[in-house]
Amino acid sequence: MDPYPRSKFFGGPKEKEECDYYATVETVGGPYHEEWPNEAGFEGLTEVRGPVELVVKGSIPTWAAGTLFRTGPGQYTIDDTPKGTFRTTHWFDGLGHTHKFNIIADPTNADAPVRVEYSSRRQSQALYDDIKKTGRRHDISFGQRIDPCVGIFAKIMSVWRGPPIDQGPDYNNIAVVVHGNVPGLPSNAKNTTQSAGHRGGNKSMWLTSDIGIMKEFDTQTLEPIGMAKQQTLHPLLKGPLSCAHAQRDPETGDFFNYNLELGYPPTYRIFRTSTSTGKTDILATLYGKDVKPAYIHSFFLSPSFVIFCIPSSHLGLMGVKIPWEGNMVDAIEPFDESKSCKWFIIDRLGDRGVVATFDSPAGFYFHSVNSFEQRDEFTGDIYVHCDVIQYPTLDVIRQFEMDVILQRNDATENFWSDVARTHNCQARLTRWKFVIPKLDADGEKGKPKESSPSKKAENILEFRPPLAGELPTINPAYATKKYRFMYTTVSRGFSTLFDCIVKTNLDTREALYWEGKKGDTPGEAIFIQRPRSYEKEEVAEDDGMLLSVVLDGHGKKSYLVCLDARNMLELGRAECDFAIAIGFHGLHMPPETPPEAS
Repeated sequence: MDPYPRSKFFGGPKEKEECDYYATVETVGGPYHEEWPNEAGFEGLTEVRGPVELVVKGSIPTWAAGTLFRTGPGQYTIDDTPKGTFRTTHWFDGLGHTHKFNIIADPTNADAPVRVEYSSRRQSQALYDDIKKTGRRHDISFGQRIDPCVGIFAKIMSVWRGPPIDQGPDYNNIAVVVHGNVPGLPSNAKNTTQSAGHRGGNKSMWLTSDIGIMKEFDTQTLEPIGMAKQQTLHPLLKGPLSCAHAQRDPETGDFFNYNLELGYPPTYRIFRTSTSTGKTDILATLYGKDVKPAYIHSFFLSPSFVIFCIPSSHLGLMGVKIPWEGNMVDAIEPFDESKSCKWFIIDRLGDRGVVATFDSPAGFYFHSVNSFEQRDEFTGDIYVHCDVIQYPTLDVIRQFEMDVILQRNDATENFWSDVARTHNCQARLTRWKFVIPKLDADGEKGKPKESSPSKKAENILEFRPPLAGELPTINPAYATKKYRFMYTTVSRGFSTLFDCIVKTNLDTREALYWEGKKGDTPGEAIFIQRPRSYEKEEVAEDDGMLLSVVLDGHGKKSYLVCLDARNMLELGRAECDFAIAIGFHGLHMPPETPPEAS
């Protein structure tokens, strides 16, 4: 009997030229037809201050207990402004909305069913009020099209003045990634002290986007309660851009990110903040004729290195085009195949700075997956592997415009009728290999000279849909380690954005997927590992569960689904009688005393 009765994909041999995999699809229940839900999950979503009790069906294991925080865009339209209805034009620019699922297990009765409570709160109410009053959006956005009534003089003044001054935590639209207990930042929460570790309870919670400012929210009410600039961590971190997906050392909780100072020359500063001391160190400073300012959403961390890639998403006029255009997307230069990706391997254990540089073909990515190292037993060289969800061009950015997503004004047909563009928007799991030479006794080998050319990165593995998709997650216990399983959301054209969650075995090239009913759109799948039943028990990498918030587009409702990460079968769900916005990322924080496995 097939132990995985839902569906299977099998990858074939790697093609030398295209690095493609052939796949056969075995679908239970017959073929799908293309289904697009209505605009539930995109328009007019309200807060649920709660908490409200959700209806739990099936069984959610007790070791899922804790709090799942989710964040992303929420409100997209604002009616009755002086200029009529204000419409957000890009998915990423919806006004921030943060969600909380309290997963509650009875500590006195292991057989009692798990309860789930839900609450949510807008993160940008002041920005909403400003748009309501003026009919315009005055902040720098990701891709919001500028008002055509804004003339040349107004553009010049916006560049001259710079971005709007900080107007408080409920104005800045920061709601992409959730981070717990960021070291070095004083908390604004009442009666709260900094935790010793980034997963050590809900001491302080922060939201980030691709700017050098973080927003704190209250863990109980979800109210935005404070802002912190990266310059708080170190005086040199004064640039306006950074990375939403900061990296954390899985052992120490140390916090890694970069800061980009625009102008001439544009300067990247890669930094680390210690969890134990709160001190911030600059690990490397990158600038020069080949170091271009770019839009960068994530990077990589291995046991020995920070791996920083500058993709082919260069910003025009050394970044000045951002305030000129009023958004990031229009400030990115047109894609050029000659603009290769630049990789910098940065020592994070010592003070060697950049130890090697590499080039790879032009391309773009949002999300890194994982990075791990292997040592050559004979030469002592270190092989660094970086897994990334990559695209060959920048076309995917326009895929997420609201008109394309919601089939307005023929935008969907016009976008996807271009065969080349459709091909370029396919997410590829790509593994890049970098060889870092062993250090000589004098410590100089492995550190590039000023004139030494970059080496070529080696592409050693690639998966394409439906074997891989977006919003990648893994078992967090395997961060910076060699791993087998990746979980992503994939679009096969059956729903808005994504229509299934795929588990991919990177060793065997086999994948399993879970799908809801037609029109259901799953979000990022958060992995929770099953705790050990006894001290010396070995827990398999995929022995755990996945939590994903799913939008039922036709029913205008959402539910939190719990899947067995081994076989992708549903264990249980917590149902809402309202829609929750299709968001970005989340974080599961365990309770202070984690429950035992059951």
